[in-house]
Amino acid sequence: MNRLYRRFFFDPKRIKNFYLRYMQGKKSLTISDAKKKLEHYCVYQERCHKEVINKLKELGIISSAIDLIVADLIQNNYLNETRFAQSYARGKFNIKKWGKGRILRELKKRGISEYNINVGMKEILDSDYEEKFRELLEKKLEEFSHLTKYDQKKKLLRYFSYKGWETEKVFDALRKI
Repeated sequence: MNRLYRRFFFDPKRIKNFYLRYMQGKKSLTISDAKKKLEHYCVYQERCHKEVINKLKELGIISSAIDLIVADLIQNNYLNETRFAQSYARGKFNIKKWGKGRILRELKKRGISEYNINVGMKEILDSDYEEKFRELLEKKLEEFSHLTKYDQKKKLLRYFSYKGWETEKVFDALRKI
């Protein structure tokens, strides 16, 4: 086994052939080409810095060029973390019906600053938050109506915890059932 391993992996001819086959499919990008690609990438949807940097690394751009491209995107207003935090919080709340806890966790996971997280969370109005919670609770109670009260409460607690709603709010609603 050891001899086979050495013969396959350390054979210079095999390594050269593999490298040539691998590199033929790859096309190197110039900084201006990468900028254009990332401009389209940022225009399509709001992105955070972490997503843009990961995309540039996927494209095989070196770290010094990544800094230049990200700075250029920020300067030309393609990349704005405050705007990202606002649209992310608004979208996940309205479309996915996430609670503030889940949205907060996801924004932190993406490396968004505390200031931008607070600005993004202000997009969710308290009145809308309460109304959405009541709508979800009614919908899920109707969906789980065939279950016993204990099983209903268990499923509701699990559902709302997964969606990131505050446990105090969920427990208060469950006590009223």
